Amino acid sequence: MTIVFTIQHPAHVHLFRNPIKELEKTDDVEVVVRDKEIIVDLLEAYDIDHTVLADGSGSISSLPLTQLKYEFNVWRHVRKFDPNVIVGVGGLTASHVATLTGATSIVFIDNEDRHAPSNKFVTPLADVICTPQTLENDYGSKQVRYDGFHELAYLHPDEFEPKAEILKKNGIDVDERYFVLRFVGWNAHHDVGRSGFSVEQKSTLVDKLSELGNVYITSESPLPSEFEEYRLPIEPHHIHHLLYFANMYIGDSQTMATEAAMLGTPSIRSNSFASENDMSNFKIFEDRYDLLYSVGDSDKAITRALELANDSDSKSRWRSKSNKLMDDMINVNEFITKQIRRYQ
Repeated sequence: MTIVFTIQHPAHVHLFRNPIKELEKTDDVEVVVRDKEIIVDLLEAYDIDHTVLADGSGSISSLPLTQLKYEFNVWRHVRKFDPNVIVGVGGLTASHVATLTGATSIVFIDNEDRHAPSNKFVTPLADVICTPQTLENDYGSKQVRYDGFHELAYLHPDEFEPKAEILKKNGIDVDERYFVLRFVGWNAHHDVGRSGFSVEQKSTLVDKLSELGNVYITSESPLPSEFEEYRLPIEPHHIHHLLYFANMYIGDSQTMATEAAMLGTPSIRSNSFASENDMSNFKIFEDRYDLLYSVGDSDKAITRALELANDSDSKSRWRSKSNKLMDDMINVNEFITKQIRRYQ
């Protein structure tokens, strides 16, 4: 069987890296990439062969043209070897190219339609739509629900072992208090009209937290010069070890907030998605497990962060709550692999 994975975001690398390695043992696997941020760096770090078929988009306005270019290049590339299955997150490319090539498209969606307008261009064409059990949208007979979230494909205890020695080799002492901050670029198709921390709020956050411990920043957009000393000192593929031992995470990223919470690290997410009409996965993390706080007002998020940073017992409480979440969920890596192998 020939399987194509389409990757357009660093989070897609993490989601699919374990299924790719497993499927390569028995099948032909092709990974096609629209380059963005650290995608290629991650693929190389995980020793995954890949083909870059489009560059990243530099702005919201250029996204449609970049996406069209990528889909055309993927179609032209994969038709040479007649794929059986095309897999993707969100599924724009996977559903469109699979329709043109006669392959089965398997797409993974974890954002409700109201937050991801592109879903309406995917779901009518997709053959299989895999979603968390809690996703509010109903896609009928083609939908396969599972008890888990994307991040459990690589952070489930069967898949991830935290290693303090990796951090120590890069000058990070896990016995010292430290905080991880993540700021995104807001230039993806689902980011239209959205925003996170302002430059002034970022500066306030860094100044306050640096009085309480070490601060490490990861950012999609270029770091202002005053933040340079806080730049992440590790390779991007080691970020989850850093998150596991951190005393707290705060940022305007969606994925990293979930990853931190899942790893038992107090987590605060602040952006304009955070509201009463929020995505279901974040509601579950906050309302059912009390692992993550989503705060739309960034000033209030900073206040909440300082409260948590001064709470010496928070880390142990979060670790206990994380264990409960892991007990309730499946290993999503195994689920993905089984779903794809159904079409052999």
